[in-house]
Amino acid sequence: MINTGILSFGMSGTLFHAPFLNEHPGFQLTAVVERSKKIASRAYPNITSYDSVDDLIADKDIELVVVNTPNYTHFEFALKALRAKKHVLVEKPFCVSSAEAKELFAEAKRVDRSILPYQNRRYDSDFLSVKSVLESGKLGSLVEAHMRYDRYRHHIGPKIAKETPVPGSGLMYDLAPHLLDATFALFGYPLQWSKYTGQFRPNTQVDDYVHLHLVYPKGVQVFLTMSMLVVQPQAAFVLNGTKGTFVKQRTDIQEQQLLAGMSPGNPLFGIEDANRNGVLTTISENGERHTEEIESAKSSYINLFEDVYKSIIEGVPYPITEKDIIRQIEILEG
Repeated sequence: MINTGILSFGMSGTLFHAPFLNEHPGFQLTAVVERSKKIASRAYPNITSYDSVDDLIADKDIELVVVNTPNYTHFEFALKALRAKKHVLVEKPFCVSSAEAKELFAEAKRVDRSILPYQNRRYDSDFLSVKSVLESGKLGSLVEAHMRYDRYRHHIGPKIAKETPVPGSGLMYDLAPHLLDATFALFGYPLQWSKYTGQFRPNTQVDDYVHLHLVYPKGVQVFLTMSMLVVQPQAAFVLNGTKGTFVKQRTDIQEQQLLAGMSPGNPLFGIEDANRNGVLTTISENGERHTEEIESAKSSYINLFEDVYKSIIEGVPYPITEKDIIRQIEILEG
């Protein structure tokens, strides 16, 4: 088993990492950093709770370090972990600049360790549904795709790392990594791109609106939108092709279930409600329209950790590549 330590035990650590590391037979959840509240042992009695990142990284038994700290610390902590000969799993954004990303990948090669991006939204039901419909060919040739993250948070949040102008703050670094990763996974790299950011909340110091326009071969247009001021959320995915349209709402079913206390090992975990199914509308050669619901695939982030395990132990190529990350960050910082 891979002895694993998590650098933070806030929402990310408690929901998106610890339950899956605990569930997967290939990992041993060994340690966590808790600077103030020592609560991890309530759920994981045998876990070691360190007071600092340096203390956890110095633990010789730990083989994999999960970097899930504020964005601007990712580079520093990942580099420390690599130099301590640990494998590293890094939350989004991988780091703040492409220069930092290149240095991390170079260091990983130098010390013969893996550094892997944590892109959990590739393992969501909504994304898997979109991927399935695209691969089915039912849309015909793709014309355009719209992908969105809509939220409504008029107030300024308390998190300094997200709401003040420090490196890696704002909506661009918070949500764009998810949509860019989905775009690369579905369509590859764009021929060209442009972006617009806005600040609309009173007294905001960071961008709270982002729009990216990416152009692909054969004129395919991809539009990515993220906003903190959408009272009525729009469809998360709208794909238009020469033979059909697919519309899918965003669902965070795994997050909802984890917040409710459901274990990833529960047979119902990752299964969406039927009323959240995507809708595919196609048109035949004689002009007849046909509408069908596309049942959402069962999803689980355990599959992400399975990919991490296979990459470290078996040398299986990880789905998110170094090139994916470099291109992604170049757009974030460009």
